[in-house]
Amino acid sequence: MGQQPAARAAVMNDVARLAGVSHQTVSRVLNNHPSVRQETRERVMRAVHQLNYRPNALARGLAGRRSRVIGVVSFDTILYGPAATLLGIERAARAAGYGISIVTLEQLDRAGMRSAIDALTEQSVAGVVVIAPMMTAAVAVHGLPTGVPAVVVESSGGARELPSISVDQVAGARLAVEHLLSLGHETVWHIAGPRDWLEARDRVDGWRLALEQAGRSVPPVLVGDWSPRAGYEIGQSLVDRPDVTAVFCANDHQALGLLRALHQRGVRVPEDVSVVGFDDIPEAEYLSPPLTTVRQDFDEVGRRCVAALLELFDADGPAGRFPHPQVEPQLVVRASSGGRRG
Repeated sequence: MGQQPAARAAVMNDVARLAGVSHQTVSRVLNNHPSVRQETRERVMRAVHQLNYRPNALARGLAGRRSRVIGVVSFDTILYGPAATLLGIERAARAAGYGISIVTLEQLDRAGMRSAIDALTEQSVAGVVVIAPMMTAAVAVHGLPTGVPAVVVESSGGARELPSISVDQVAGARLAVEHLLSLGHETVWHIAGPRDWLEARDRVDGWRLALEQAGRSVPPVLVGDWSPRAGYEIGQSLVDRPDVTAVFCANDHQALGLLRALHQRGVRVPEDVSVVGFDDIPEAEYLSPPLTTVRQDFDEVGRRCVAALLELFDADGPAGRFPHPQVEPQLVVRASSGGRRG
């Protein structure tokens, strides 16, 4: 009982779990650090012998000093948001003197997350950043004992067992809606992102909150995916509605598809319908017309992720609960939004 399956050799995380201590404590015991209590040392060594754990050569070479590599667990880096977040983390890590090692998951579940963390632990990474944009990822991450310092990039609604860095999605959606209402539009329609994405959910909440607080009617949510096709197809269902004068899209790619649908039907932007996106992709200012959108500062997200990890590295004892305010988004006004048609 307690022996690891023959298919996989025990790793340091296995020892930590069996002994009921952190990854750092196991490392201190194996390197004869004087700060470990005798009872803890004996418990760790019992787990080491029970699991037949053998530290790898890389871990021995790093004894007494911290690895200069940060692990990143990511998903669907084809999408602009996760890809830009990853780039921001890489830039910040490089500026702090760290490299990064990336594990990309096809399935965001607890088993996949555990496998990714184990793979990074085997590389003796100093800490881990998890990009968790979906609800399933947030569930898989929170409460999962990683044994290494970890920070999560997610939206605002997750648990807080780990330090979390995010852009204030609710505030960003409110900026978009309040801008359109200030131009004289009676209400704002919303093309939302997938229901299982935390950011899509928060943007819906911000959109609805802004309309309710302004005393305006709340149209039905129009749910799509993150693609231009979603904006195009939903746009085709909106062009014949005279009550649609302003549309807030959950991302800029949806807005791109919406602009095409409106153009094909002779609907002028912004004279007939105003359009606002979210993200401020590099192409946004070159669309026709240039797109009003909500900018996310992914470089700042990366800087805060690395800063949070450095705080954890320097913390005395278990990973603490460090307060990290959300990154504020910025409204970028261009030509796709204008006053209400007469």
